[in-house]
Amino acid sequence: MSTTIQQSLLSATQRLADQHDSANLDAELLLAHVLHQSRAWLYTWPEHKLDAQQRDLFNQLVQRRAQGEPVAHLIGQQAFWSLSLQVTTDTLIPRPETELLVEKSLERIPQSATWRIADLGTGSGAIALALAKERLTCQLIASDKSMAALKVAKENARRNQIENVEFRHGDWLAALEDESQIDMIVSNPPYIKHDDPHLQQGDVRFEPAGALQAGTQGLDDLQRIIEDALPRLKPGGWLLLEHGYDQKAAVIRLLQQAGYEQIEDYPDLADQPRVAAGCKPL
Repeated sequence: MSTTIQQSLLSATQRLADQHDSANLDAELLLAHVLHQSRAWLYTWPEHKLDAQQRDLFNQLVQRRAQGEPVAHLIGQQAFWSLSLQVTTDTLIPRPETELLVEKSLERIPQSATWRIADLGTGSGAIALALAKERLTCQLIASDKSMAALKVAKENARRNQIENVEFRHGDWLAALEDESQIDMIVSNPPYIKHDDPHLQQGDVRFEPAGALQAGTQGLDDLQRIIEDALPRLKPGGWLLLEHGYDQKAAVIRLLQQAGYEQIEDYPDLADQPRVAAGCKPL
């Protein structure tokens, strides 16, 4: 029995509604992937009929989504900033709230700057590539301790035709041992407590634990970066970090104790504290 796009979307949305708030969007993304079309195309041609192979593949993907697998893993990509990024189980799935880190970084980088900027724990390369695309005269260093993640990030640079990024293998500041005049360091490090119940819920169950967990308070990696970044920054250089919604006070305290100035913290679109910034004294 053949089914139309409209029927397929309705059926899939109903199957996913109990498990996911984003059921309708998930169904659209999965079907667009199967048909190699845009979501807008689906609504332009609602009476288009799926062939048997397309129907079977779509049903398989919907079933996997119903069992919890992230849509980004099922279709192999995720939109971030103005980029389309390949994602795998070796990297975090780029999230909308991380675009705030890109936004606040860009506010500090002059349009024609020739800054050296490092993105620590780059994962899929989302932050580094977004900054590199917006500031073509800057040179980005994207580092990660995972060679598998760096492979994904390099592929994303190629796919998006971004060339002003250098990729380095190393754990946090170890990748910048030969650097002492970095203009900006950015990072979205792990910041979830190791026993946080959210680790057993939703998409994070399918993402690398090492990219999520950071000790008993979720602050281990944030503290390490804050302390070790200062010698690598040039005077007047900036450090910007994504952190957990309940870590604003702790991160500000760590920045103050390390000697940063002009410290600010910014809320995300849900009005939750999300990005901290500090400047190395002149």
